[in-house]
Amino acid sequence: MATFKKSDMKHDHYSWTAVSGDDPKVTGKPDSTLFSRKEGYEVLYMINKVLDHQNVTSIQSGQKVEDLIKDKLPSDTRSQENVFNWLNDNF
Repeated sequence: MATFKKSDMKHDHYSWTAVSGDDPKVTGKPDSTLFSRKEGYEVLYMINKVLDHQNVTSIQSGQKVEDLIKDKLPSDTRSQENVFNWLNDNF
């Protein structure tokens, strides 16, 4: 599992709403749950999922995924699964 952390993130515009450790939005496999690009825990989860899938661990790679989410992710790409797929296709 990649270990990209909150302290590795470039941007600071996120909301960090407390979630339980087993919240499906931040655990398990990306699914049809809607993804919030403004919720830090969800962004962090997605970055780590993409890094794992790409088999990379560098902070720079995680920040690249973060930038893709912030600047390039189409607004109509909303489910976790679709976000995950788009990010991997555009990594």
